[in-house]
Amino acid sequence: MANTSSAKKAVRKIARRTEVNRARRSLVRTSIRKLDDAIAAGDKAAASEAFKHVEPAMMRAVSNGVYHKNTAARKISRLSKRVKALA
Repeated sequence: MANTSSAKKAVRKIARRTEVNRARRSLVRTSIRKLDDAIAAGDKAAASEAFKHVEPAMMRAVSNGVYHKNTAARKISRLSKRVKALA
């Protein structure tokens, strides 16, 4: 347990940041899930539309520090390949 006032404040800040990051990560995961569903259904139009939402959401998460840049690039690349394979 934190003893000093600065440590207690740090705990509060970490808790707030964790909640924000959890929400951002959830948003990305939801958009990826929608894309996966569209790919599984074989719907090219829905998949490409969902991909247009996934990529910026993922890169926003990178700029906010939720994901590492290379992790996001790898995931986007793999998803893009799956969308292109529907053609």
